[in-house]
Amino acid sequence: MRRSVLVTGATSGVGLGVALRLAGAGYDVFATARDEPKAEKLRAVAAECAVRLRTVLLDVADAGSCRSACAEVAQATGGGPWALVNNAGVPLVGAVEDVEDAAVRQLLEVNVVGAARMARLVLPGMRERGEGRIVNVSSLAGRIAAPGMGWYCAGKAALGALNDALRMEAGPGGVQVAVVEAGAYASAIQGRAADDLAALAGRPTLFGAMYREAEAALREAGTRLPSADPVVSAVCQAVVARRPRHRYVVGRQAKAGLLADALVPVRVRDHFKRVAMGASGAHPAVEYAARRWCTPW
Repeated sequence: MRRSVLVTGATSGVGLGVALRLAGAGYDVFATARDEPKAEKLRAVAAECAVRLRTVLLDVADAGSCRSACAEVAQATGGGPWALVNNAGVPLVGAVEDVEDAAVRQLLEVNVVGAARMARLVLPGMRERGEGRIVNVSSLAGRIAAPGMGWYCAGKAALGALNDALRMEAGPGGVQVAVVEAGAYASAIQGRAADDLAALAGRPTLFGAMYREAEAALREAGTRLPSADPVVSAVCQAVVARRPRHRYVVGRQAKAGLLADALVPVRVRDHFKRVAMGASGAHPAVEYAARRWCTPW
């Protein structure tokens, strides 16, 4: 019997790549979309790639939608998916004091609570079978905070902490849990974040200049960022490996960032991050290095 995999946020980017690659490798893939038009496009892309997958409607921020989607997959598989890939997520930019409570709640509902809810719903079936896999797709932002990204970083840090706790809690039941932490890569999220920064810059705020500079830096970075292929490969490896790593750090930028965060003095790190997010007045060499190696997202 083919192993089944439920992939959330599968209509674009990493989620789409993972769904197509696993389906092509013979897995029974259930790829989620928020509405039927997006699900139809997803099926069309799969047909163009000559792979078979099944689509499931899911809004991870809606508890009822999560229950319905997991029940649908459980009925189709006779007990639930063998693996869950928690990929669905949303961006959020803005200084801590500029972001409204409603936006923060939405971010946490999708990026943290939704992922935990999906894990909670599929775990009973995995434990009953005595095996399973949960892969949480996160970001370098969960390990390294940056100005103008505080709430997004907080959400990814929370996801990382939940991942570690879940790994210890679910392991004795045969369920392996892994997290993929990616550096910046080309995706639609840069465009969305840049648009949000432009909107923030038009509001009364102390950080207007930073938002305008950050928007320009982000749009420029989007033209030279690497593709998402290494991230897709890492997620798929976490799913298919007999003994997956606990943590996959993807990309030279991510690895260099973690090393620098551990070795470089706090004041120097803070300065580089402010420059990366649009602060002006830095030495040209510092600005070049910061924009190239401290690119958000």
